[in-house]
Amino acid sequence: MNFTQPTGVQGAGLGLRRGLLNEITQGPNPGVDFFEVAPENWINIGGRYGRQFRALTERHAFACHGLSLNLGGLAPLDQRLLTDIKCFLDEHQISVYSEHLSACADDGQLYDLMPVPFSDSNVVRIAQRVKQVEEALERPLIIENVSAYVCLPGDMDEADFVSRVLQEADCQLLLDVNNVLVNSINFGSDAEHFIRAMPSARIAYMHIAGHFDAEPGLKIDSHGAPVIDPVWRLLQLAYAAHGVRPTLLERDFNFPPIAELYAEVAQIRALQSAATAPKSLRA
Repeated sequence: MNFTQPTGVQGAGLGLRRGLLNEITQGPNPGVDFFEVAPENWINIGGRYGRQFRALTERHAFACHGLSLNLGGLAPLDQRLLTDIKCFLDEHQISVYSEHLSACADDGQLYDLMPVPFSDSNVVRIAQRVKQVEEALERPLIIENVSAYVCLPGDMDEADFVSRVLQEADCQLLLDVNNVLVNSINFGSDAEHFIRAMPSARIAYMHIAGHFDAEPGLKIDSHGAPVIDPVWRLLQLAYAAHGVRPTLLERDFNFPPIAELYAEVAQIRALQSAATAPKSLRA
């Protein structure tokens, strides 16, 4: 089955969480071009939350970013989950759906995103699962590079593995810039090399977020803190290397006043504008 490229999101976005819903719905959304949600957290939600969510999807562009598909796992894909996700995407007319290049379940739900071995066999196996998801959802699937805290045995590095899966599955990438930084600290890899190595034509959109310093040399991708300067610099590099892409700020807890999140979204937009400005106008 052939699919058109994902459309419907552009500019600078913000991850929508229930803890932010009241502030977002009751006030203006300065500079937020699109929102993103995990469908698992909103499927079959009714009542006040359901009404507020529906009002937002009717007025704003949305993307969905899944948490439980278990794309890299060994168990068969959860067909009931895929059916529920498709119904949710259809109901809210959302065309952009992404998931993690990771495993999260086999004998049971892990409630975490675990890395997979970077091997030739996994390239082929995961690419086949990507195609199964696309057939079920009747939409393209965008896959995200993930943060990790253990490196499993494999015969290639992460950048090569991600690129190979993208090519084998003929799908697009959600480039999570914060995950690149986290892995570079945790494993001593080169974050700038990873960014440059990604295939420009396959990058659909990007994520940035904050993280937690558990100890020297160990960063946890918590999404519970402001974005730090090294991540902003990597985002600038990504724009320079690949061109500006829609970019979303993730924040899952420790919510500051909404104005602070809007300020980070505005910083995304400022970097996007600077990257597309004529060279004579760049600082």
